Amino acid sequence: MSFCSDCFKAVTHDGTPEGQMTEIGGIPCYVATPTVDYPKDKIVLFLTDAHGMGLVNNKLLADDYARNGFKTIVPDLFNGDPVPVAALSPDAPPFDWPSWLPKHGSAQTRPLIDAVMSALKAEGVSDFACCGYCFGARYTFDLAFERLIKVAAVAHPSLLKRPEDIETYRDKAIAPLLINGCTHDPVFPPADQDKADEILKDFTPGYKRVYWEGATHGFAVKGDLSDPEVWKAKSGAFKETVEWFNKYM
Repeated sequence: MSFCSDCFKAVTHDGTPEGQMTEIGGIPCYVATPTVDYPKDKIVLFLTDAHGMGLVNNKLLADDYARNGFKTIVPDLFNGDPVPVAALSPDAPPFDWPSWLPKHGSAQTRPLIDAVMSALKAEGVSDFACCGYCFGARYTFDLAFERLIKVAAVAHPSLLKRPEDIETYRDKAIAPLLINGCTHDPVFPPADQDKADEILKDFTPGYKRVYWEGATHGFAVKGDLSDPEVWKAKSGAFKETVEWFNKYM
């Protein structure tokens, strides 16, 4: 299973993005820059869910990373063709993701990420932390397999082969890995999360999984923040990720 119905549900969060849109390596990117001094050779690469920058939540979350001292880059992973926010409307027809997904596989997506990273390296960036949400988690894993990132964090990952990708992470990656998982997640259910713990229990670079009881796939980006339990899970997952990056970046 590549996606679930929750991949195409979201509550839009309130707020005005504080970053800027620019092109990096020819790819449109949202850039959130700390207002305090920060290490210019370190970047957080924020790989979004399928709604990309069309969903304001992703920009607001990037701003939150910047407030914690990380310059954060959000690349357009979809060549201007993310899952439209209009698909979130209650009266919208079901989104045809089986037709959309083949247009946004690794052959189309990975070159966009590579172009951004190459351009950033040319500007002096040497260390990348990578956070991947849903769709973006696939590419967080791939970058870790190739040892292109220093530290990794994913939340409610999609598009992973389980347990094969977890085993590959153990065997090939050297980036410490944080997983924010949850109860209601058809594409990375608790049984698979437990299996990841078993596989990665002796992963010496560093491994941690945090389980958010009662939360639903997508909680770390696009849940209903008026629900105290959703707010607790979303803010908690963010805090865990910031602490993980601070520890290993």
